[in-house]
Amino acid sequence: MAESTRRILFSREQIATEIKRIGREISRDFQGQEVMLVGVLKGSFLFVADLIREIEIPTVIDFVRLASYGSDTQTSGIIEFRKELEMPIRDRNVIIVEDIVDSGYTLECLYNKLLLQEPRTLKICTLIDKTARREVPIEADYIGITMDDGFIIGYGLDHDEKYRNLPDIYLVEEN
Repeated sequence: MAESTRRILFSREQIATEIKRIGREISRDFQGQEVMLVGVLKGSFLFVADLIREIEIPTVIDFVRLASYGSDTQTSGIIEFRKELEMPIRDRNVIIVEDIVDSGYTLECLYNKLLLQEPRTLKICTLIDKTARREVPIEADYIGITMDDGFIIGYGLDHDEKYRNLPDIYLVEEN
């Protein structure tokens, strides 16, 4: 990224507004029930932390860690499970919480794997839905922000494990 610049694409205020909305939607949809958030590490950790505080119904949390991105800005197409769930999901209302849905390969792989564990319901929540590069027919049930294309960093999203700490989401522009 030495030959690139970045500009704010989504401000921390815009991100917070969308997370509040999603929290209200989840609370409404599962009123009187418990939900289990399954955060996809590492990118979703900030989103999960902010989202769980906006959900007003009983909520438990667990994490998985998958890898599909190398040092490049495009998916490798190979999905590697590096951390499995620690809690059972059978007969639970489960929401996969992802930072970004891009090609859809990682999410489709995780979704299908979790379906085999027989949750009561299985939903998908993403902060960023990047539609232009979708390669598999998978859609999120809860979407924060939709964008077409572009490489983004900040608010948990990284490039080579850097830039996760930026409070806004930036579009990286090649010079």
